[in-house]
Amino acid sequence: MRKPGSTFEGGVYRNNYSSESHGLVSALKAFWGARGQFAGQKPVRFTKADNDPAFLKANRSEATLTWVGHATFLVQVAGLNVLTDPVFSRRVSPFPFAGPERLAPLGLTLEQLPAIDLVLISHNHYDHLDEAAVKWLARTNAGVTFVVPLGLKTWFAARGITRVLELDWWQSGEMGAAKVTALPAQHFSGRSPFDRNATLWCSLLLEIGGKKIYFAGDTGYSKDFADIGAAHPGIDLALLPIGAYEPNWFMQSVHVNPEEAVQMFKDLGARHAVAMHWGTFRLTLEALDEPPQRLTKALDVAGIDQQRFFVMQHGETRGIAALL
Repeated sequence: MRKPGSTFEGGVYRNNYSSESHGLVSALKAFWGARGQFAGQKPVRFTKADNDPAFLKANRSEATLTWVGHATFLVQVAGLNVLTDPVFSRRVSPFPFAGPERLAPLGLTLEQLPAIDLVLISHNHYDHLDEAAVKWLARTNAGVTFVVPLGLKTWFAARGITRVLELDWWQSGEMGAAKVTALPAQHFSGRSPFDRNATLWCSLLLEIGGKKIYFAGDTGYSKDFADIGAAHPGIDLALLPIGAYEPNWFMQSVHVNPEEAVQMFKDLGARHAVAMHWGTFRLTLEALDEPPQRLTKALDVAGIDQQRFFVMQHGETRGIAALL
């Protein structure tokens, strides 16, 4: 069955430009063989930036960006409070006692958040969709709307969350003055061994007050970003992943490395970008603090000003009016 925007065949969704997939044997080869590399890494200690939750709670006039960690940002723009892929739990796993653990300070707690108007969900992996967090957000924010890719509305409804806008690639929806468009990404979905690619994954474009903020979600590199840049010129700020890429032969189909993130930035034609998806959970083999170091080198090679593609500290709040 062909759906407008995305491809749905044989009960699963497919990427536009690659359906490369590695099975269990490849995964064991990639990670079991390199378990010593994990054990040999020196601990990285990240400090939390000072922020002002009281200001953020009251703020409805200043454009700000706060990095909670991983792919979770609080975006305050044009009087709207937006969260991306809200993950606040200690572990990103179906099990509370096992799985990747948060290794950096949580930039904000759920209780420190302002009233949230809009939540952008890129896909259903545990490090991007935190069940406890979305339940808390739905319970404490009566007016919040969750924007999700195809197939995820049912998951939310099963948890009593009904203010959900479900979108296919290239499809848009409006919430008051805000417009959100779901766009392609090169990735996959699944929360168990039995539902791989049964729901869609996406990147998302938020347009409000004449400004465009792009959230890449989770992705490998593909021609999708040139397509997006051509269809949506004038992106003011792009939130782009730079981590979880080693071993590259195994991860490149689903996660970009810093050099590919710089190429994404160029393909999108964005004015500015901020790095995400690094330094919070150890998901792959590179050192937690390696991605921003490689990003600096990649920007130098590309001749791009470091201020145009910047890195934030966990918990940091940055005014972004000048970027927009």
